[in-house]
Amino acid sequence: MVAPEQEPAAAAPVLIAARGLTKRFGDLVAVAGIDFEVRRGEAFGFLGPNGAGKSSTMRMIGCVAPATSGELRILGLDPQRYGPRIRARLGVVPQQDTLDLELTVRENLYIYGRYFGLPREGLRAKVDELLRFAQLSDRANAKVEPLSGGMKRRLTIARSLVNDPEILLLDEPTTGLDPQARHVLWDRLYRLKQSGVTLVLTTHYMDEAEQLCDRLVVMDGGRIVAEGAPAALIAEHSTREVAELRFEPGGSAGAVERLAGVLSGAGERVEVLPDRVLLYVEDGEGAVVSALDAGLRPLSTLVRRSTLEDVFLRLTGRSLVD
Repeated sequence: MVAPEQEPAAAAPVLIAARGLTKRFGDLVAVAGIDFEVRRGEAFGFLGPNGAGKSSTMRMIGCVAPATSGELRILGLDPQRYGPRIRARLGVVPQQDTLDLELTVRENLYIYGRYFGLPREGLRAKVDELLRFAQLSDRANAKVEPLSGGMKRRLTIARSLVNDPEILLLDEPTTGLDPQARHVLWDRLYRLKQSGVTLVLTTHYMDEAEQLCDRLVVMDGGRIVAEGAPAALIAEHSTREVAELRFEPGGSAGAVERLAGVLSGAGERVEVLPDRVLLYVEDGEGAVVSALDAGLRPLSTLVRRSTLEDVFLRLTGRSLVD
């Protein structure tokens, strides 16, 4: 008789570990043998274009889709054997809100808590606590349907916390929100991380990844093409600054020849787009001066620091993937 798998000690530093994790759908390989670890208390991100394998990976972590091959351990447990036990310790924020629009804000939280079998007495206090966390106490008895998108998103996150999860899975948590609502949500997520909740998220917003993630992986074609802290990835795959020279549409075509002597440093490069030229350099102002000295006459210039978006586009390309 095989002994049941033991849960790890609460202080175990690695909460999610994948080795050779693979997911196939017939002949389609959605996730192609990836390795990663998520440690307790960190915010870990999956970035990648459409079809990169992010959603398939998140579904395997969420114990709603089995791995085809490889090894996956969540909270020290095999999700194919202990899926219900793992799910009881997870919180899930789907990309689309799945709130009951006919119920009040409070009722959405209360009923969800009852799904987890939480006792009525303690649940009422828990609901009040979550309302305060989500800044929705003044809307507790309001119906959900007329709430703003930001309020609904905060309610969805509050609902995912009703079972005090150790790991919170967030799929595109701020998609469709205005900048103010996004920043409020970032603050709520930062507070969660500070309280010890481990965050695992996917996002298309590079600034969001830089703000929230301690570490992340960039996926493309089902594989991990880069991994590390946002600042480390920028340092490894880009330059300190980017100088943008904007031209009339089509006017940047002849820029490369004139820029031959501008980019002389190691790792510096030029990218020509229809309406602009991007100079990846250590000294952006110096590159602009050199470009003007070389005879280029852009409509405007901009010098900015390299961002995670520059890294993302360099690793995954600018072409749309359907």
